[in-house]
Amino acid sequence: VCFIPGGLDCSISFVSHVLGKVCVHGRQKEILSVLVPRLTDLTKSDCIWQRICWRLVECVPDRWMEAVVLGFVQRAPGADTLSRLLGNLVVKNKKAQFVVTQKVLLLQYCHTTAVLQNLLGYLSLDSLRRALLIKVLQELLETWGSSSAVKHSPPEQQQYISKAILICLSHLKEPEIESCREELLASMMEGVKCHLDSNLPQIRRLGMIVAESISSKINTDGPVLKFQYEEDDEARELKSLLVQTPPFCIGPSLPDDDRNEKADAALPLVLESKKKSHTAAPVVPDEESDAELDSDDDLIPYDMSEDKELKTKAPVYIRDCIEVLTGSEDVDKWEATVKALETLVRKNPAATREVSVELAKILLHLEEKTCIEGFVELRQRAQVAVLTTDPIPVAKYLTSQFYSLNYSLRQRMDILDVLVLAAQELSYPKSRGKTKHSGAQKPCIQLLPGSDSSKDWRRIVDERIKSKTRRFATGQSQVELASGPNEFNSVAGHFFFPLIQHFDRPLTTFDLLGEDYFVLGRLVHTLAILMYLAVNTVAVTAMGKALLEFVWALRFHTDSYVRQGLLSCISSVLLSVPAERLLEDMTEELLEAQSWLGDVVEKDPDGDCRRLALQNLLLMENLKKKLKTVPS
Repeated sequence: VCFIPGGLDCSISFVSHVLGKVCVHGRQKEILSVLVPRLTDLTKSDCIWQRICWRLVECVPDRWMEAVVLGFVQRAPGADTLSRLLGNLVVKNKKAQFVVTQKVLLLQYCHTTAVLQNLLGYLSLDSLRRALLIKVLQELLETWGSSSAVKHSPPEQQQYISKAILICLSHLKEPEIESCREELLASMMEGVKCHLDSNLPQIRRLGMIVAESISSKINTDGPVLKFQYEEDDEARELKSLLVQTPPFCIGPSLPDDDRNEKADAALPLVLESKKKSHTAAPVVPDEESDAELDSDDDLIPYDMSEDKELKTKAPVYIRDCIEVLTGSEDVDKWEATVKALETLVRKNPAATREVSVELAKILLHLEEKTCIEGFVELRQRAQVAVLTTDPIPVAKYLTSQFYSLNYSLRQRMDILDVLVLAAQELSYPKSRGKTKHSGAQKPCIQLLPGSDSSKDWRRIVDERIKSKTRRFATGQSQVELASGPNEFNSVAGHFFFPLIQHFDRPLTTFDLLGEDYFVLGRLVHTLAILMYLAVNTVAVTAMGKALLEFVWALRFHTDSYVRQGLLSCISSVLLSVPAERLLEDMTEELLEAQSWLGDVVEKDPDGDCRRLALQNLLLMENLKKKLKTVPS
């Protein structure tokens, strides 16, 4: 109840009911886009209107409170304005408190960064509400540090929670940080571990940024955490949230026009101060700078312009390369051998086949002796060359070592990468294309602006004539496409089946179904690629059936990267296995997979998984249509 100028008492609960009902029935935007700016102007300097506005939102029934509060939060121009409009509503009303501190922050993630800044800034602007700010931060950190939440929530929600944590940290004062320093440290250590264990680079980087921010807040004087990651626009935006920007409307009585005039007047003052700072720089006299020169600078340097770098000659035989890589102490010779090994292997296939397994073993265990540029790529290319030269024995060796003891996770992932690259090289035909006509390639004509050169005028005219001329029976005028036997056909099973056999057998130092699920994700993606490259091979049907059984066993895996790989496996099966074989040999497996894909589309928290599942369902529909059109 408020006192109005007419001298009468008036209840605004009816207006509150109308406001709530209009908002909950989908007209929130229309009414609040007019009401919020008007109330913002009225409450700037009039405390009576502030009380009226507070009473207006307090009298909204609980069943409509969420729609009204969300509308105010989304349309308020700043946290200070929101504080004037809502007052201490979150302290007085339990429903509003639940919406602001729980639903918007923990159960939803569709709101913009500006909405988060409004909401959390509103909680920080009053002493009664700051207790809720600290409580919100604790609950956000608990969710951020939960391994279950990291695995099952989509990346967009985790980014949303990370932004909320950084904004909360920007509003904390030193005494508040001191009171909860131990809790912040424990939450940081637990949360960064969960994020770094994730397979998704985006999640790992979010964990690094938030951990760095918490560390910088709780360790203002001592050392802070520092990670290495790519600094892009997203990372810079997240870091900027930690710095609290002062609101423009500091004083409630300052109109917008006055603020703009003051801001414009402040700009030349800043520029003028910068000019003064430049002109005030001290100038060092020439005599004083000459006195500080060392007398050794007068010495004349040697002329080394004609000196040539001595290059170590690389070995010319495969066995010599093995000796250098295993026992030589000559660093320059070792470096030259690593650089020349791939070319040497490809030029001498017969000699390579004699020692292929031994050479593959050496390369798998080879470590960098010197700081050689591109060492990892050079070693990988040499491994691929050895595997493509002698596929069956080397593939047997590498696939057997993938499940062996005493290998690091990096070495196991190197094996998978080499198998994929070699399979890709073997499955593609060698480039034997021969050009039948010299003008077969499509020329790329690019006219430079402002150029008066007439050198290419005839070529340009000829191209225009050619594009508008129809020709009949002119013969073949295109480059003959490369063709040849698919060398992956006879060796596909040696690459594929050993990898799929022992995935469920944990070793002492390697557990794919346990803590090493990152390698499991890489394995699943590797199997999907091998399946796709095995199209038109003899073993493709057996590979497809085995892969569908593998997918069915792991379909409920908690990690989204693994599930994405499993869905990619189904895509590879549908694209590689002939439609007739799918229908005759894998009908039951496809029906089970179709049911699972439907559940993924509806229930999976990861957006990429939902997209891949939908693509697979469309592939199945196209397959059905294709089979129906084929005459029996």
